[in-house]
Amino acid sequence: MSTRRRASGAGRRKADKPKPPASRTAPKSKKRSGQRRAGRAISRRAAGGPAPKARADSSTSAGPAPKARPRLRIDILTLFPGIFESVFKHSLLGKAAARGLIEVGIHDIREHAEGRHKVADDAPYGGGDGMVMKPGPVVRAIEKARGEVGWVILTTPAGALLTQARARALSAREHLVIVCGRYGGVDERVSQIAVDEEISIGDYVLGGGEPAAIVLVDAIARLVPGVVGNAESTIEDSFEAGLLEYPQYTRPASFRGLDVPAVLLAGHHGDVSRWRREEALRRTRERRPELLDKETAADLRRASKKKETP
Repeated sequence: MSTRRRASGAGRRKADKPKPPASRTAPKSKKRSGQRRAGRAISRRAAGGPAPKARADSSTSAGPAPKARPRLRIDILTLFPGIFESVFKHSLLGKAAARGLIEVGIHDIREHAEGRHKVADDAPYGGGDGMVMKPGPVVRAIEKARGEVGWVILTTPAGALLTQARARALSAREHLVIVCGRYGGVDERVSQIAVDEEISIGDYVLGGGEPAAIVLVDAIARLVPGVVGNAESTIEDSFEAGLLEYPQYTRPASFRGLDVPAVLLAGHHGDVSRWRREEALRRTRERRPELLDKETAADLRRASKKKETP
């Protein structure tokens, strides 16, 4: 009996003995097959035959084409970069940025301030209310952002008034750097050292230059070729010819008792052009007479005489 038990026990131990995992022997077969392929390749080269085709290596294959340089690069320097988080991601500007026509960068001026607390403003010399932005952080931020061709603009109520003509001229540049003023203003030495131009967007005061920078970017970027789908539409905008734009209408033809002018419904292009010119002159005379130059005023007088003639 003891003999049977030992035999049966030995059988169980033999049957329970684990088999070596297949993965231990797999590399050997791969290695041998690789050696055979290498040997065949060497023999072909030695015999003058064609070498086997090499596998494409993703690490050495050519990557995507380099990103095209935008037609206009704009860098905005501010103490409050969070204001711009979503402004340029939507509508016309967002589409232009996605297509690579413009590129907007936002930079925190405080990163260039000294000390643990990164203070970028101080009390004005001579006394007075408010604080003044220190020259050091602002100038260092400008010097880092402007590069070789950057044109530096400071937003300030003391600057020249922004016009459509000025926006069009700025749209032709490759790189703009816009500095947003804050508090009581920016140390005057910043303009003397590092600013090319000072611009105001109107005869009023804002809490900071950030809204003015948004207006600047919008006014300039839409004039960059390709940003607006129909380039001719920008030519007919208000102020392009020194006039306000003519009235615009769309469907329905009648709304709450007010009808679209009949000339626009007739479809005669010559009559429509004349009507739009006369309406632009009339609207400018009534609302912004200071925009009328001598030539435009003469056109207005001729248009008035035509209306008076029976």
